[in-house]
Amino acid sequence: MRILVNAVLVFLGASVLMSAQTAPDAKIEALLKGLFPGSTRVSAKEGAPPHFKVFGTPAGAERETLIGFGFWTTELEPLERGYDGPIKILVGMDPRGVLAGVVVVEHREPYGDISVDPPAFAAQFV
Repeated sequence: MRILVNAVLVFLGASVLMSAQTAPDAKIEALLKGLFPGSTRVSAKEGAPPHFKVFGTPAGAERETLIGFGFWTTELEPLERGYDGPIKILVGMDPRGVLAGVVVVEHREPYGDISVDPPAFAAQFV
């Protein structure tokens, strides 16, 4: 019986780990490729904190290399909230930790059209 219980626990643990590695959907991949022009591939989301790896072939390079990371602000601690809930922002960062850009993807701000929606909001982070 103990062997069966251990086997079930190992299976459940593996299932949880595998479920954390979700491939980006087309919309997320397009947003990340917009933050990293010239990117060629985006990995499945993985790690702690959860993040995507962005790969590309820089000018003059012969093979694909890691050019950046993408992550959701809503998957980091502490979860910062706007006036009416979390503001879901996709952040791009290069391997040196320099911000590549941000995209506000979802919010419930009552005055978003004058606060978080204009391009100037995301541009201030660069």
